[in-house]
Amino acid sequence: MTTEVPSSSSAERYRAVQDSEEFGRLRSAVRSYVFPMTVAFFLWYALYVLLSAYARGFMGAKIVGNINVALVFGLLQFVTTFLIAWHYSRYAARKIDPLAEKIHADLTAGDGVKKSED
Repeated sequence: MTTEVPSSSSAERYRAVQDSEEFGRLRSAVRSYVFPMTVAFFLWYALYVLLSAYARGFMGAKIVGNINVALVFGLLQFVTTFLIAWHYSRYAARKIDPLAEKIHADLTAGDGVKKSED
């Protein structure tokens, strides 16, 4: 197995991309979605765990037949996970992918990073 070591000019191009305004916007777009959504989901999960541990009466309350609040909350954890994944894929297609594709195109074109005049 061989590993190609990038040349110094290649390393400089990657450093220029990393320092570019476009890459900063890409990082900002990712972080502005991922961090708040991670915190929100963690708090939602922590609520489920805390209610299960300390509010047994509430979580054990029957809703319909043998279905109780704890079961509904547990199933909603799965629903929330899929909704977040679906929403992220839409967000990424709209905000992240165009920025990443532009950066990739600029990098592979060999022109380095183009300065935006916005």
